[in-house]
Amino acid sequence: MVMKKISLSAIFLLAIIAAFTTTLKAQKNMDQTIYPFTVQDIDGHEVSLSAYKGKVVLIVNVASECGYTPQYESLQALYAKYQDQGLVVLGFPANDFGAQEPGTNAEIKDFCSARFGINFPMFSKITVKGEGQHPLYHFLTTESLNGLNGEQVKWNFQKFLISKEGKLLSVIKHSTAVSDDAAMDLIEAALK
Repeated sequence: MVMKKISLSAIFLLAIIAAFTTTLKAQKNMDQTIYPFTVQDIDGHEVSLSAYKGKVVLIVNVASECGYTPQYESLQALYAKYQDQGLVVLGFPANDFGAQEPGTNAEIKDFCSARFGINFPMFSKITVKGEGQHPLYHFLTTESLNGLNGEQVKWNFQKFLISKEGKLLSVIKHSTAVSDDAAMDLIEAALK
């Protein structure tokens, strides 16, 4: 058996390829979930999104003075119907589109409670696009981080459907109410 000499440059090249392959595998296995994020609820308390492990989560940027504000009603009905099956709706007020959420957290909470009887978790007002974008929304709109979506939020009431494992499953357009058949199919499939 004849052994060929391997040059040092070939060994070096093989080492670089091995290191690159290991790095790619590590990046592919990144925690592409919502669980590392901490947010403030509407009363100012810190909430780790890891508290929702094992649940299907629907994250929605909401506004009180939008043409889509009546979607609060279908969001509350969805939550009431499926919360015992492991669904949670998370509302994130944002004033990024047409200044349609001008209120304070207390005003938003009162409005949601009085007008729509909202009892799903609501969070402090945040920025969902552009300068000052909340890290959660940066994750939800950056494909290299979430593995699925690279588009920015288009308007109020855009919905992000998250699996029981914390991964982004789907983005539901702002104009699509959760009571629509297409949205219901996605949500019910995630709950199975």
